[in-house]
Amino acid sequence: MYSKKRSSTQNYDEIETDNNAAPLSDTPFCSTTSINTKQIPFTVPPHGTPQVSRRSSRSLGEEHPAGYGSEPSSPALKRPSVEIPGAYELGAIDPSLYKIVDEDEDYDMSDDHIGRLWFTVEYERETEKLLVTLIKAKNLPSRTMSSSNGCDPFVRIYLMPDERRYLQSKLRKKTCNPKFEESYIFQVSHKSFDDRILKFTMFDVDRHRRHNVIGHALFPLKEYDCENNERMVIWRDLEKEVSESTSDKGEIFIALSYNSHLERLTTAIFEARDLKKTDGNTNVGMDSYVKVCLLIQNKIVKSKKTAIVKRTIDPNFSESFTFKLSSSSLDTASISVSTMQHFTGAKDKMIGRVVLGSFMFARGRELEHWNEMLSSQRDQISYWHSLT
Repeated sequence: MYSKKRSSTQNYDEIETDNNAAPLSDTPFCSTTSINTKQIPFTVPPHGTPQVSRRSSRSLGEEHPAGYGSEPSSPALKRPSVEIPGAYELGAIDPSLYKIVDEDEDYDMSDDHIGRLWFTVEYERETEKLLVTLIKAKNLPSRTMSSSNGCDPFVRIYLMPDERRYLQSKLRKKTCNPKFEESYIFQVSHKSFDDRILKFTMFDVDRHRRHNVIGHALFPLKEYDCENNERMVIWRDLEKEVSESTSDKGEIFIALSYNSHLERLTTAIFEARDLKKTDGNTNVGMDSYVKVCLLIQNKIVKSKKTAIVKRTIDPNFSESFTFKLSSSSLDTASISVSTMQHFTGAKDKMIGRVVLGSFMFARGRELEHWNEMLSSQRDQISYWHSLT
């Protein structure tokens, strides 16, 4: 249907390759141009900072100073954010900064020596972060007498009085002189800094994978000047038993006994010593008494108190109280013992207290006292406790 019109006068002449040749056609369909085969100049852009891959950036970092022509390091290698609340292990730290010179390789050891632990403490007041670096331990006891490396130790670090949470080091196998070089961060407010205690517990893992306690070491934070933000290198000898008192408010002597047949809990308050006054008056003598409360799931069920003992910081109370407590409620029960300073014509103030109970409410010596009472029923179990 369609016809293609073609001009009979449309002729194209072959173009010669000579640069000086003139156009050979004057037809209106072809413009008069000359073909120039001269090469177009091409300029390479100036060399800039290349975009390199992670692998090449590592090789550049070996030849150039850090931060010059290199890509930022991988996020996995960065130091954990100090804004994370609580306590956590600190990674990406240079262990050489926390090594100490072994100037005490041949220190004197007593007959009951069970090892020595080295660590550092550093506090950042601006962020309220406590940096603890576990360095090493020496002369730990070996499980076999003829071997000098029969020990697989690790350390747990607590920030007392909270013994529910801890940070744990890596296991070091077959050594009585382990080197840890591990760092941890605790969140500690400046207000409560002097009342906290670092507790280190050394364990040995035997061939049956049982965790056997070697010993403990304590470091009260009040011995560290938190205003200077300086790193302090410390060593402590391990001890079988340590006193974990977090205050100097005094001590109280308490006895517990439980009769499962009668479902009766008896609490005896014998005496207290070195009580500290709440009003700051350093004069000897004050009026005090003890308040004993039975709690079920943190709710006060029954409350009793002793008579007031006057004009002494070492009062002798010698009173006992009985509470009705079923065997099914032992796991949810606790006893709160509060030492009170009495004021005539004014409100009484609490000097300190002790909470005795199950694992839900007590830790350390207080929990040990409660458990021993349950395992030795009808016997009176007596302990000295520090007031907090």
